[in-house]
Amino acid sequence: MKTGSVPRDGCEIRYEMDGDGPDVVFAHALGLDRHIWDDVAYHLPDHRTIRLDMRGHGQSEAPDGPYTMGGLIADAEAVCDALEVRDAVFVGNSVGGMIGQGLAVKRLDMLRGLVLSNSSAKFGLPAQWHDRAAQVRDAGMAAVADMTLEKWFGPKNRDGPAATWARERLLLCDPEGYAGCCEAIAGTDFYSPTSGLRLPTLGIAGDRDGSTPPDLVRETTELIPGAEFTLMRGSGHLPCLDAPSDFAKRLHGFFRGIGHV
Repeated sequence: MKTGSVPRDGCEIRYEMDGDGPDVVFAHALGLDRHIWDDVAYHLPDHRTIRLDMRGHGQSEAPDGPYTMGGLIADAEAVCDALEVRDAVFVGNSVGGMIGQGLAVKRLDMLRGLVLSNSSAKFGLPAQWHDRAAQVRDAGMAAVADMTLEKWFGPKNRDGPAATWARERLLLCDPEGYAGCCEAIAGTDFYSPTSGLRLPTLGIAGDRDGSTPPDLVRETTELIPGAEFTLMRGSGHLPCLDAPSDFAKRLHGFFRGIGHV
């Protein structure tokens, strides 16, 4: 395992890298960090896995917001350039999938495939994201934790091991980093640029996801001609956490289908 950082626009972006083989780049959900992918990466020993901490999250620095989606995409691009990534598959969960869409539009030379896990080309209305940013700046991460976990896992599962871990990470997130990324999401609508993409794509949804319902994931996936869609039953917004082996199995199938082995 190797950890490192890449400077970008006055901010150090942290990453973790394991293994050797075709590249797989992972981007996490809002409020969490690169460690949501640890168990999935364990099941990919024949690939070089690169997991990013988004600006304002994990061990990456948290400059004052607001942030922009273009800036978050440029952060991922900078790490990929520093590690000489080419012909990678980019796997993004939630806002991480938005970053993947934007990177594919901007730097198709880097990517040969895209996996959109519980993600969309657009998340809700701008006002709700600006309101959430103001809420965490005023009252901290505890103000949104219960609401977030109920949407991610459902009321019956929000006290399970995966949800308990996610809560701990969520409460550790820097409120300014979280708020800045909320503002980036508020300003993003990728329906038109994503519909112009032409690369192998897999959409993954959880049937218990109250944050990004399966129909929304399917709608975004189907913007890209020839894209595949798969539903993980019993999973919520973070199938990489609650069913990492099954998630990795679906990645393997996609990788074999596009020759990324």
